[in-house]
Amino acid sequence: MNNFNFKNPTKIIFGKGEIENLANEIPENAKVLLLYGGGSIKKNGIYNKVTAALNNFEVVEFGGIPANPEYAVLMEALKVIKTENITYLLAVGGGSVIDGTKFLSAAAVYNGDTPWDILTQNIRTEKGMPFGTVLTLPATGSEMNSGAVITREETKEKLAMGGPGLFPEFSILDPEVIKSIPKRQLANGLADSFTHVLEQYMTYPIDAKIQDRFAEGILQTLIEIAPTILNEEFDYKAASNFMWSCTMALNGLIQKGVPTDWAVHAMGHELTALYGIDHARTLAIITESHYKYNFESKKEKLAQYAERVWNITEGSIDDKAYEAIEKTTEFFKSIGINTKLSEYTSDYEGTAEEIAKRFTNRGWLGLGEHQSLSPEKVEKIVKMAY
Repeated sequence: MNNFNFKNPTKIIFGKGEIENLANEIPENAKVLLLYGGGSIKKNGIYNKVTAALNNFEVVEFGGIPANPEYAVLMEALKVIKTENITYLLAVGGGSVIDGTKFLSAAAVYNGDTPWDILTQNIRTEKGMPFGTVLTLPATGSEMNSGAVITREETKEKLAMGGPGLFPEFSILDPEVIKSIPKRQLANGLADSFTHVLEQYMTYPIDAKIQDRFAEGILQTLIEIAPTILNEEFDYKAASNFMWSCTMALNGLIQKGVPTDWAVHAMGHELTALYGIDHARTLAIITESHYKYNFESKKEKLAQYAERVWNITEGSIDDKAYEAIEKTTEFFKSIGINTKLSEYTSDYEGTAEEIAKRFTNRGWLGLGEHQSLSPEKVEKIVKMAY
């Protein structure tokens, strides 16, 4: 196991009815900017619960943060923060709203030329404007980590940012919010969290037994509960396990002391930026091709995954590893997610070359756990995903 430091300061408030306790977590004299997305929280009752809890605070609202948090929209929110003298941010939504809030937390205290520099120059935020979250869509784990991904339509870019100052102070996780989430978004959440675990697990053995068992446990849980989560009838127990699995998948715990990959995410982000395909679905598009292209370097871990998660015990290491890739693709398809780019767009010719060019221009010359995936190799992986 590699050396590591681990600190996660986010307070998790988990369970039915906990939104009512929101006011206890925000400083008494705070002026709050309430941030949300397309307005679904006004239809499902969450907005009413949140505003009731904030009754004694001065609150300004900013809605309309899109599914891929758009830089131009966030810059409008930043103007509100400045003109209204906001002192506290509250994200009520899924990963996109929370990611957008993290950007605003960083941008509100940034003194450079333009907040876009935070993303293009990889500027880490050591201390941002304080914020909390009320999670409405389990998927990204953004409610308990310090990372974010922001989109800029003007340049067709989707870039990551982060820093120790961007952990939420608290996050409220009420599994009952899942009642009102469309099945497509629930499927996205399952695929997103599943892939988050794979990115931190599917590398090479390093004798990190606890991290491996945690990762395998999350994967097994997601596989087990997926049919119930996608069922028409709401199941609180399954919803609770789903919500907590998504959080645990990317709160930093399972990645400590182990090598991590994240090349699937790097390629997937480009597909979202170019075609607007849901983030989780771009990950499903790339996963099979990535593992097949990098089979030799990943096959030991793939075989372990086959045995422990899919109960594949017969055959050689190669046989088990290959079957595990097939099982992963089958899982994505079982929850209604297509796994080829051509199933989302007919205009895919030249995509691989464009992504390789973008990576070259950014200086992303070696992705993956071995930093060995050059733009040329990325091009081949993306072509395999057509």
